[in-house]
Amino acid sequence: MSGKPHLPARAGLPIAPLGGRDPLIVLRAAWLFDGISSTLVPDPVVVIDGTTILAVTSGGNAPEGAAVTDLAGATLLPGLVDTHVHLAFDASADPVGGLGRREDAEVVEAMAHAGRAALRGGVTTVRDLGDRGYLSLGLRGRTDLPTIVAAGPPITTPGGHCHYLGGAAAPTVEGVRAAVREHATQGVDVIKIMASGGNLTPGSRQDLAQFPPEVLRAAVEEAHRLGLEVTAHAHAVSAIADAVAAGVDGLEHVTFWTEDGVDAPAHLIRRIVRQRIVVGATVGLMPVPGVAPPPAVAARLPGIIANTRRLYESGARMVAGTDAGIAPVKPHDVVRHAPAMLRQLGFSPAEGLRAITSAAAGVCGVGHRKGRIAPGFDADILAVDGDPIADPDALHRIRAVYLGGAAVPGTGTWPRRPG
Repeated sequence: MSGKPHLPARAGLPIAPLGGRDPLIVLRAAWLFDGISSTLVPDPVVVIDGTTILAVTSGGNAPEGAAVTDLAGATLLPGLVDTHVHLAFDASADPVGGLGRREDAEVVEAMAHAGRAALRGGVTTVRDLGDRGYLSLGLRGRTDLPTIVAAGPPITTPGGHCHYLGGAAAPTVEGVRAAVREHATQGVDVIKIMASGGNLTPGSRQDLAQFPPEVLRAAVEEAHRLGLEVTAHAHAVSAIADAVAAGVDGLEHVTFWTEDGVDAPAHLIRRIVRQRIVVGATVGLMPVPGVAPPPAVAARLPGIIANTRRLYESGARMVAGTDAGIAPVKPHDVVRHAPAMLRQLGFSPAEGLRAITSAAAGVCGVGHRKGRIAPGFDADILAVDGDPIADPDALHRIRAVYLGGAAVPGTGTWPRRPG
């Protein structure tokens, strides 16, 4: 949290210029979603000091000497947060093959390209839950990319789901403990473990668990000992149950996949809710003509939607985790498409926006400075035409994107500071 003063947010508040410093920047618009409230604030005035939001008023005055941008008719909202992306995958029809054909330097270049595409789409924070060889860690802190929360290569079994990313570990208690320690030494922000198989790895089965229960528990214990949270890729019912018993902090996908369908036991849903485990709902699809889900997914989709809605209605903590990068329907800014799908699961319009702003930021461990437009928070701001609460398609009508108070090239005009 910034140490800058928190000025009261009330209409008409004059703010004195700060002597000897660059001029403050002021952003005006018609409406504002602050990341928390269920209604929009009219006539917002957002005052930015450097990279940080200094004050937010409704109908307030701009400080003397401030550089003012007036986005007439626009709605401001926090920069979007995606809790599950893969910058190393290129959102092509063959993301695994494309990755395999690139040397590390080419992968880093492609990941930066993906990050810039996400940023132009209003996504200012991403949690990368699976790269190759820890490459995403080297992209953290770049001012031309979203803020990156990085897991490095997911921990998996030899030949298991996404083993080609470099995170395979012996499926033993000491094997996974060593893998977690290696990830911690590399400096990851979170541990991702593949509790079940997945459809991006030939020979991997989504209906089967990959680790024995005691091994999964050891991974969680070691991560927590080192101060790291654990989120588990889990499709299979047995993998979900084992991950919950192991005490994971998050679950990705949670499709309750079986050999011939889906099956979500009520007692397992109750336990997920009781333990306050965060469910990363795999939502958000960009329409692509001629592209349809794989037959196995299409057949199970109604059941998956119904079970995800059961999780929501039971009180599970849920955010949007898009799996961006794994297919043409999953470009790296696909989280803009998540709120429409979340409404199908029962989310209110404001809840859907919180699931990709403040709630998502909290899950990523950056909720103290991301996901809200409020004093002391980073000046990551998206401006759109329309009301994103009433109309989720407004998120696609982007007027401007600001990262840390600076304009993202190609998305709007921001006043230049002297010098």
